[in-house]
Amino acid sequence: MTYKPEDVIKHIRKSEGKKVKVAITDLDGIVRGKYLSSARFLTAAESGMGFCNGIFGWDSADQPYDNVDFTGIHTGYPDAKINIDLTTYRVTPWDQKIPFFLADFVDNNDRPVPICPRQVLKQIVAQAEISGLYPKIGMELEWVTAHKVPLSVLSSEHSQGAGFPPGIFGNSLGLSREEQTYYQALYDQMEEFEIPLEGFHAESGPGVFEAVFAADNPLDVADRGVLFKSGVKEIAAQHGFAASFMARWSHHYPGLHGHIHQSLWDSEGRNLFFNVAEPAQMTKLLRHYVAGQIRCFPELLPLYAPTVNSYKRLDAFKHKWVTWGLDHRAATLRIIGGNQKTTRLEVRLGGADINPYLAIAASLASGIYGIENKLELTQERLQEAQRKPPSDDIKLLPRNLMEATEAFYSSQVARELFGSVFVEHFAQTREWEWRESQKIVTDWELKRYFLAT
Repeated sequence: MTYKPEDVIKHIRKSEGKKVKVAITDLDGIVRGKYLSSARFLTAAESGMGFCNGIFGWDSADQPYDNVDFTGIHTGYPDAKINIDLTTYRVTPWDQKIPFFLADFVDNNDRPVPICPRQVLKQIVAQAEISGLYPKIGMELEWVTAHKVPLSVLSSEHSQGAGFPPGIFGNSLGLSREEQTYYQALYDQMEEFEIPLEGFHAESGPGVFEAVFAADNPLDVADRGVLFKSGVKEIAAQHGFAASFMARWSHHYPGLHGHIHQSLWDSEGRNLFFNVAEPAQMTKLLRHYVAGQIRCFPELLPLYAPTVNSYKRLDAFKHKWVTWGLDHRAATLRIIGGNQKTTRLEVRLGGADINPYLAIAASLASGIYGIENKLELTQERLQEAQRKPPSDDIKLLPRNLMEATEAFYSSQVARELFGSVFVEHFAQTREWEWRESQKIVTDWELKRYFLAT
C-alpha cells in the first residue's frame, strides 16, 4: 500500500510511539539504518538529514576499501544528505511495530547520488517511462535456514547439511512443529510488513526455501527484496535459526537463486511482449529486449554476480554462456508465454546474493538498450533436449569476479547505461572483494597441499 506523505506525517505525530527506523541500502544490498526519535524523524522528513557516506566505503564485513575515490579515510567519511521516502512507510511486526522508512542519498541540491543503488534503479525506470515503456517486475529469492549454533554454521560439517532442518526438499510440505512456527511467522509478518508474497515453498537442499514476489513496479519490488532478505534474518534469529542468501553455500548442493521476471506495458495496460500473431507469440519488441540482454550480460555480470562465491553457483548451473529458450529452465533467459496477462521474460542469471536494485536495473537497462538499438535476436534458442548452447559461436561469460569486473570497468555500454561515476566506484569495490578473497588460505588448500607438498 502506498501512503500519502501528509497522511504519514499526521500518523507519526499522533502515534504514541517514541521511535522510528530509517534505512538505506549499500552496494551489497545490505540494509543499514538508524533509530530516530519521532521528533527527529519529523524534522528529517521535512528537510532531510545527514547519514555517513562511509556505507559506500566499506564492504559487507565493514572493512574499509583502500581503492575507492568517492569516500574513505582520505575524505574523512563525511555525512551526506538523505531524503526519507514517506511512501515507503510500513511497521516492523517483529520489532514492536516500530514505523519504518527507506531513504535515498542526494547531493546538497537534492540531485540523486549516482552510486546510491535505489537511485540507480529509479533512473533506469524513469528512462523507460519517458519512452512509453512501463515495466512490471516479479522476483524469486531463495534462502537457506540452519539451526543457530555459534560459528559452527560456517564449518565444513554444516556445508554437508548437518544442523539444517532434515527432509525438506523440493516442494516438500513436511515440516517439524519447530520449523512450522518459524515459517508461518515469516509469511504472516512479511504480509504485515507490506511485502506480499504469492507464496513460498521448499527448494532443493536441506533447509532451502524460495519466496515468490508478486509482479509490481520495479522500485516497490526491489524495496521488498532488500527488506525481505533483512527481515528473514531477523525473524530467523528470533526462532533460533540463522538464515543466509549466499549464492552457493555448499559444494554438495547447487546454490540459491535470485530470478527476475519482467515485462513491459504501454500506457493503456497492454503487454508489449505478447502478440498472438507472431512466431512463438513473441513481439518484435520482446525479441529486441532479449537481444539486449544477450549483448549486455557479459559486461554487466557483476551486477548479477557480485561476490566471489557467485561464480561457484554459475558454474554449478552451467551458466557459462547466455542462452534463451521457451519455458526452458536450463536457459539463462526463459520466455514464459501463454497470454496477454502472463507473458514475460525470466532472467535466471542472478543468485540470491544479488542487490535487487542493481540486478533489476541491469536487466531493465539491457533490455531497453536492445529496444533502442533495434538489436536482432539472431542467436538460436535452446531446444527442449539441450542444456548447452545450440551453436559454437556463443560467447562465454567471465569465469570469476575479477574477469567480470574488468569487463564491466572497460565497458562503454555499462558507462552509457549507468554513468562513469557508478561504474568506476562499483568496479573498485568488486576489485577489492576479489583481492580480499585471494589472501585467504582455504580448508580445501590445507587438505590438498599441507601433507602433499
